[in-house]
Formats: sequence, C-alpha cells, structure tokens
Amino acid sequence: MIKVVVNKVIEQPLEMVFAYIANFENNPKWQKGMIEAKFTTNGPLQVGSIYDQVAKFLGKRIITTFRVVDYEENEKIKITSIKSTFPITVTRTVEQFNGATKVTAIVEGDATKVFKIAQPIMKRMVEKSVKTDYENLKKQLEGK
Repeated sequence: MIKVVVNKVIEQPLEMVFAYIANFENNPKWQKGMIEAKFTTNGPLQVGSIYDQVAKFLGKRIITTFRVVDYEENEKIKITSIKSTFPITVTRTVEQFNGATKVTAIVEGDATKVFKIAQPIMKRMVEKSVKTDYENLKKQLEGK
C-alpha cells in the first residue's frame, strides 16, 4: 500500500482554490503526466459524479475512471478509482490558514500487476510527483 500526504499553503481565497482543485478537468494543467480528464456525468459536482482520466506514468499509459465518494463544498473532495490499472484514492481538503488556504492531499494506492514488485520504489516516485504537482498548483494559482 502506498500512502502520500502533502500540504501546501496557497495565497488565494479558499473558495477559489477549492473550486479549482475540485474540478478534475483542471488536473492536466498542473499535474505532470496528466494528459486529459473529462467528467462523464452531467450536473453539479456531487457524490457519485464520475470522470475519466488519461495519464502517463513510468512510460505506461494509465486510463482511470474515478467516482466522487465524499464531497463537502469548500472543504473536502474524495475520489476513488473504479476502473484502473493502478487502484487509487485521492482526498483533497482545504482550510483557512493565516489569511491563505492550506491544501492537504492524501493519495493512497495499491500497486498491481507490473507495478507490484516495484512498490517501494513507486512510493518514493509517487511522493516526489505529488509534491511537485502541488508546488505547480501553488505557482499556477498564485500567478508565479
């Protein structure tokens, strides 16, 4: 099992930060390796919303379908893969922090098949990747 926790303080209003990170179609704009993400359900974002994501990791194309399993507007969104070569759950929360917004991301996954034997190495790679992604998010949202 792989579990990575990352915190990042972003100098922007909480509502703006949450709206951006809860819209998974924004993922390719700030996450390395993300090729595309598209909601496949209509209507407002809510528990049960589904989106498909295409990413590239370790030279492999990874296609994943995610479902929103927990959603509290301007507080928390949690997604879990329902179809993937790399089962994963991601929880993103936001909170006020000294006039800014603190984002916490918890990424949990369980390597399968080809990735299973490399799980210890993958944990370090995932951790580095997630930290870099959230630094990219900070720079993007702060306009730096």
